[in-house]
Amino acid sequence: MASTLNVAIAAVAAMLFWTCVGFAVTRRLVPAALALPIAPVVGWAMHGAVALPLFLVLQFSPMNVVAVAGLVLLAALVASRMAAPPDDGAAVPAVPAWAYIAAALLATAPAAAILPKWAGDAVYLADPIFDHAKVAIVDDMMKFGLPAGNPFFAEPRLVYYYLTHFTAAELAVVTGISGWEADAAMTWFAAAASLALVMGLAAWLGGRMAAILAVALSTTASARMVLWWIFGEKNVDSVIERAGGFGGWLFQSAWVPQHIMSASCVVAAAILMSRLADRTNALLVATLALLVAAGFGSSTWVGGVTFAVAAPVVALMLVLRKGPRLRFFAALVGAALLAGLLAAPLLHDQFLAAAARGGGSPVAFQFYPVIQESMPARLRTLLDPPAFWLVLLVFEFPAVYVIGMIAMARLAVSRELAPATRRLVAALAVASLSVSWLLTSTLGGNNDLGWRAILPGVMVLTAFAAAGVSRLIAARARVALAAAVAAMVLGVPGAIDLMRGDFAGEPRRSGKLFGETPELWAAVGRHAAADERVGNNPLFMAEMTPWPVNISWALLSDRRSCYAGRELALVYTSLSAARLEAIDAQFIRIFAGDGSPDDIRDLATTYACRVVVVTPTDGAWGRDPFAASKFYRLAEEKPDRWRIYRATAPE
Repeated sequence: MASTLNVAIAAVAAMLFWTCVGFAVTRRLVPAALALPIAPVVGWAMHGAVALPLFLVLQFSPMNVVAVAGLVLLAALVASRMAAPPDDGAAVPAVPAWAYIAAALLATAPAAAILPKWAGDAVYLADPIFDHAKVAIVDDMMKFGLPAGNPFFAEPRLVYYYLTHFTAAELAVVTGISGWEADAAMTWFAAAASLALVMGLAAWLGGRMAAILAVALSTTASARMVLWWIFGEKNVDSVIERAGGFGGWLFQSAWVPQHIMSASCVVAAAILMSRLADRTNALLVATLALLVAAGFGSSTWVGGVTFAVAAPVVALMLVLRKGPRLRFFAALVGAALLAGLLAAPLLHDQFLAAAARGGGSPVAFQFYPVIQESMPARLRTLLDPPAFWLVLLVFEFPAVYVIGMIAMARLAVSRELAPATRRLVAALAVASLSVSWLLTSTLGGNNDLGWRAILPGVMVLTAFAAAGVSRLIAARARVALAAAVAAMVLGVPGAIDLMRGDFAGEPRRSGKLFGETPELWAAVGRHAAADERVGNNPLFMAEMTPWPVNISWALLSDRRSCYAGRELALVYTSLSAARLEAIDAQFIRIFAGDGSPDDIRDLATTYACRVVVVTPTDGAWGRDPFAASKFYRLAEEKPDRWRIYRATAPE
């Protein structure tokens, strides 16, 4: 099981290293007071975007990981010596030290969601662990390096944007911790780094007080729970669609830290674009390119699609301010080409995966669905477009959306901010929200694009809202301040519920069995070589997570699976929908005890299941199709605990 101490040590080490790398550069690129807040994001992006393509040819060993990290730090220090410090112009308030402490403490909530919670001999898991079955990716890269293999199905390559998980694997290899622990440490780092960025932007817009207000605003969540109390859960849900994965920082930082890192890269890249309009140098262009590459490498939806829409809008705002300039356009083109070169391996895989799955474009135009599907279709068509702006965003982001939009509008016409600042951040926020509003992803069965594209906009609006509230406090505008506080309070019950789940987990009836499974997977590891695939029931302890996922295998097995289950294969393989459904039905049938001899042969040959484990929770325990099969022999049995079979047929 994951150790909290190991996670804490790795998280602090990651923050110190990536902050040092980033600060070496940011102090030469942005105003002094903004250099430290964005340093962790920039440092992580610089290191990750450079290291990933290097390890396509280098052995993924602790010595090489340390050597590459050292070279990146050295390069950052040398490059920064060649660039003159920026002319800050007007003084920018620094983020107070105690705001960083508050951010670090708040970041423990999403990190806690990834850790196991013991209650006697039972283990509870928080709901976000569902999306952290990706720990299997970290474990796989720790053993085999790059290019990343597919731990979820017998395919040679992993089809996913895995830069965040690659950096977690680097962290694990160097510190000697497990993949689960490294994933939790990266979750904390992503949360803390993104908060630091938002605090810096808030201070840039509204002063020192705005920095701590940004942390307070990030501690809020959806107002849906308040609506349930007032109108009843069924009544609300009969009109407004459930949010699904659509949520603010507190929700998404626990579920999808990779998208949080990508959104942070997008915001930081936009800031550097504004600096590029004022002055052009090689360090600025290179850093921008690394941020863009890292943003895509962490999320196709945020750093890819959303940034591709937002970047031209931001560039247009800058051109309107400065006028067309050849050096500015040349710098943008150079940064884009370098970013494309660095991101090419992942970009290539994404195109191949989309083509293999079929079904046309992975992105389509469609208004975000807000009104419940039970309502008449014509009514939904009419109401969905305005309801996104007037209902969904108000309910899901009560503390930052309305306050942030008002503050953004007021500051955008104010002369207090430099024109580049007010136009830039406003353009980025509107573009981000508009992508969620107008576009949808068509792969994987979920609207991941709509859910994740909102993140850069939420981060910018949080900074604006913090700046706006700080100005209300300074002006002693009691009525407006009371309204702002009321909006923030609406998001408190939802936040409390989220953090309660993050720290306490959810009691499940398989909690005791989950606590015993490290012994099971250790036994499997004795019979399966590091590069061999294992098979188990894809529904094993399915109730441990909100939706069925093979979480015990993902977190504890440290072995590749020949088929890890529908939810994982849907996202991380290139299987067509029809082929996936057939394979899923076959595996469920086998472990339910209804498998035919041909099914068992397929496991040993077609799916390369070299080792298979059966437990008493499987129907196959009583109707064991492996016992009489010529393709498997019993390797180990522990009464009432497990049977482990090893394939006899060649792969």
